[in-house]
Amino acid sequence: MVNLEWYRTFKAIYKTGTLTGAAESLFISQPGVSLHLSSLEAYVGYKLFDRTGRKMHPTERGKVLFNAISESLSKLEEVEKNFQKSTEKSTPTISVGMCFETFQTTLEQYVSSLPFNLIICFGEYPEMLDQLDKGILDLIITPKKGSSPNIEHEAFSSEQIILVGGNKVNIKSFQNTLESGDSEKIEDWLKQEKWYGTTGDMEHLFQFWTLNFGHKPDFRPNYIVPNLNSIIRCLKGGTGLAVIPDFLCKNEIDNKEISLIWKGERKLENTLYFGCRKNTSYPNEIAHIKSLFRKVMK
Repeated sequence: MVNLEWYRTFKAIYKTGTLTGAAESLFISQPGVSLHLSSLEAYVGYKLFDRTGRKMHPTERGKVLFNAISESLSKLEEVEKNFQKSTEKSTPTISVGMCFETFQTTLEQYVSSLPFNLIICFGEYPEMLDQLDKGILDLIITPKKGSSPNIEHEAFSSEQIILVGGNKVNIKSFQNTLESGDSEKIEDWLKQEKWYGTTGDMEHLFQFWTLNFGHKPDFRPNYIVPNLNSIIRCLKGGTGLAVIPDFLCKNEIDNKEISLIWKGERKLENTLYFGCRKNTSYPNEIAHIKSLFRKVMK
């Protein structure tokens, strides 16, 4: 019988799109991932991925294999998780999903003091909602509500998406341009500056620009960095602009390390929700985590 780990590795490559991403998600080395894949391809007798640069694109046979094994593997992973729960008599383990920047800004400082075990998962909001519904996650922090009848959402805070910049940005010049009321001039002024973006998410910039100018931005950021917290650290150098949630940079603005440039003619706000299953096994632990978020984001 084929080694089950080969299938797990295949699924990880399929989901992440890279050998490096699969290795990180499985906590194994990249050579180990390559070995599992080559062994599986030798076993089935055909290529499962086409390699383009660092990206792994599934072949048609690869897609067929993924569809054939995905559900079964997910069930096995759920069994594994539930079995782990059943053996944890004294210290429960809570799985919480959120974006990386939210974790760093809020919960990270409290992890070492938690009276229970914690697994933090990062991912896209639709994926986290699906994992919550399936019982893989116990709690998620999200600006988007799902439609599953098994999940309840509780609003606890809000975020405003704002334009920030380094302290060397000529804010007075921008304010004068704003006072002109000429949308094209405002847009042209902004496009003359250097912009920061992230590798995985341009949604904030797209939404902010569309709301205020009626279309998506027709430019790409000059500097692409790993995450929003990286952008904030880069802006401390004095130059550049970025669109990010206000709660991520409140301290830096208050401490005058970076500048609030513009909240937009029309403000872009998101409600933040706790999402959890209605019949959770960990109501006390989840309530504890919720209290920490309310403390930080009050």
